[in-house]
Amino acid sequence: MKRARSFAWFVVAGVLGLVVDVVVLYVLAPLFGWYAARVLSFLAAATTTWLVNRNYAFADAARHASLLREYLGYLMAMLGGAAVNYTVYVLTLHWLEGVWVAALGVALGSLSGLTVNFLSARYLVFKAHR
Repeated sequence: MKRARSFAWFVVAGVLGLVVDVVVLYVLAPLFGWYAARVLSFLAAATTTWLVNRNYAFADAARHASLLREYLGYLMAMLGGAAVNYTVYVLTLHWLEGVWVAALGVALGSLSGLTVNFLSARYLVFKAHR
């Protein structure tokens, strides 16, 4: 039950992160282009998901690191999922056309990286008390 609750909050964090990701992407794309803006939007989304995950999804996890250390560890742990996410995003931009293709790429990428990111967060960053 605890894992299901944790995963449900992780999905909520992911949805919030997705919204932040898409909004930041569309705001920054005219300045930086679709690829560089995606890197910046990912960082904004990862920050959002870290905040929700540390306070809700993994609230019972041990807290031994400083906030900055935990945040940087979270970003590092999310790189596996980010690589999957970004690859799916780029492929979507190359295969499809339209004004909402970037948003679709972000959504498909987020779904693709979900499992990798959940396992990384649970077992690498927010280790539960045993």
